[in-house]
Amino acid sequence: MVRKNRMNRVAAACAVAALMSVALPGATASAAAATPRVDLRVLVVDDGGSSVDAITAELKDTGVPYTRVALGESGRPVIDAAFLADTVDGRPRAKYQGVVLPNENPFGAGSAEMAALVAYETAYGIPQVDAYTWAHPGVGLEYTDNGGYSGQLDGAQAAVTAAGTGGPFGYLAGQVAFEDNSPLIQESYGFLGKPRTGYTSYVDAPVTGGRASLVGEYAHDGRRELVITFGYNQHQRQFRLLARGIVEWLTQGVHLGQSRNYFAVHVDDVFAPDARWNKELNCTPGDYACAGGEGQESTIRMTAADAVYAAQWQQQKNFKLDMVFNGGAGEEWKAENGGTDAMTAQLLADRAEYRWINHTYTHPFLGCVQNVATVPWSCTKNAQGAVQWMSRADIAAQIRDNHTWAAARGIALDRTELVTGEHSGLKTLPQQNQDNPNLAGALADNGVKWIASDNSREPAQRTVGSALTVPRHPMNVYYNTGTNAEMADEYNWIYTSRAHGGSGVCEDNPGTSTCLPAPLDVSTGYLTHIVPQEARTALRHVLANDPRPHYVHQSNLAEDRTLYPVLDEVLAAYRGLYTAGTPIVNQSQKDTGVELQRRAAWNKALADGKVTAYRIGKDVTVKAPSGVLAPVTVPEGTRKQMLLGTAVYGSPYAGARSAWAGPELLQSALVLKLL
Repeated sequence: MVRKNRMNRVAAACAVAALMSVALPGATASAAAATPRVDLRVLVVDDGGSSVDAITAELKDTGVPYTRVALGESGRPVIDAAFLADTVDGRPRAKYQGVVLPNENPFGAGSAEMAALVAYETAYGIPQVDAYTWAHPGVGLEYTDNGGYSGQLDGAQAAVTAAGTGGPFGYLAGQVAFEDNSPLIQESYGFLGKPRTGYTSYVDAPVTGGRASLVGEYAHDGRRELVITFGYNQHQRQFRLLARGIVEWLTQGVHLGQSRNYFAVHVDDVFAPDARWNKELNCTPGDYACAGGEGQESTIRMTAADAVYAAQWQQQKNFKLDMVFNGGAGEEWKAENGGTDAMTAQLLADRAEYRWINHTYTHPFLGCVQNVATVPWSCTKNAQGAVQWMSRADIAAQIRDNHTWAAARGIALDRTELVTGEHSGLKTLPQQNQDNPNLAGALADNGVKWIASDNSREPAQRTVGSALTVPRHPMNVYYNTGTNAEMADEYNWIYTSRAHGGSGVCEDNPGTSTCLPAPLDVSTGYLTHIVPQEARTALRHVLANDPRPHYVHQSNLAEDRTLYPVLDEVLAAYRGLYTAGTPIVNQSQKDTGVELQRRAAWNKALADGKVTAYRIGKDVTVKAPSGVLAPVTVPEGTRKQMLLGTAVYGSPYAGARSAWAGPELLQSALVLKLL
């Protein structure tokens, strides 16, 4: 929940009075003599509130450099003329291209710091974002008692105005619905005000007798402020929808960093069967530790009809699935079931419709030798107490044999990509606290550069020998269920109390967010409760510039085909929110690995202070360490300076152009020419 800030009407008038007392040393005279240099960095003045925190998180995730000044922190720098601007090589320099404040004046009446900011913004044309304020004339709005509204905004149906569509929020299709996830909690509070002279509304919502603004630009006294009059945090959908536009407005469309909306779905265990949940035993016979499950084993596996549906669904939704396959496990199933396999034949007939990823030949556990006689399982040790590991040769054979199987059947795949069964071979806490020491060598033997990991365990990319991990989000669509009723039954077991027949995990871990006050109706609970919740979680990842893929299992494409309602809801919601110029980026595991690798290198360069980037007029110059590509976002029409002439820069997305780029041969810096 976002708490309503306490606003002081007196503070709104302070900036104008203070402006008269502060001047930037030499800025006005120098600016007349030379076009100023504006560094591509944002100043964030932080009051510790969720709204500033959200914008800061967006800057960080996008790759935009920023300097944070924490109000109330002892020893913080004083914001004065010298802090904001200076002269470099005889040219006046603005050190920040935009300013983020908690509200229009967080320093108090008569503040010299606010006066310095006002003078700076006026002299250099620097925009200011008021992260969360209230509706009043000091920000270009009428008070809420004059045709506006103040109060709870949960479920409010806001919309982008014509000015917003033609301005910073043109990537949105129009609607900005506020979340309303629980009737028990106030999730958002805000103020809707009628615009006064100088104010242009970008996002508004209905009020009695018309509409009033929630986000808009207030142009006054030679300055521009983006005024936001509702509270939010970085995870709420209403902020996620507007975050891109806030950054674009703040930076005037020219900034370091780039952002995309990513969504990829890996379907594990293709060709192999998955074990089935047993609702009487509340466990999965055939898997580890299912007391009483002997002789109760049952499996779930796609049919030829399921394979036909998968290909048709992809074409209808214009979305490609990644088939993560075990060829040997499929061969074993066929041998045990009469020697024919119509499902595999159908998937192979449609093989060009999918991306394919090696999942090892028979899906063994590639880590330590498991001792399943203990609960939980443990790593087997030899007489000397040393852990016994699957050998390098056996791991390498699993990778190689699956690739050979695929090649013989015309499946095209990138052999640098790998998903191990259960992400095994990588450390698995608490039982296996390190990677199998034989794993890195086996990866190198097969040319593997990108190995999947579980984002819920290891969200950061890391090295495994010469390979890098690609964290994947697990989806709450269970591998051991084929029907909606099975999904709801297992969900009830996990997330209800012991008194309701559940596992009691929520009683033992009260902070678990998915806990249920009562069991779901098994006939309806999956579609009415689990699907919306899982779709909301997945969409949150999509809107957060998060390239990590999601993963499910082939069982979720079988029987009741439980995965599709989740994907349908995610895709429909997304495409209803964004224009065609802002498509979902549905990319490969390798491309995601490269993206994460580039981000890590870029963030390190920023942290080490080794990036210099600035704009002088229509020229943008970026210098980064050798070998480090820079993400740069600029308006349409921008061209890249080549050794001879210029070339079109970047690729289009959300009304801008962006790319990972560096200088050309014999150039010392990346230089872009704005239109």
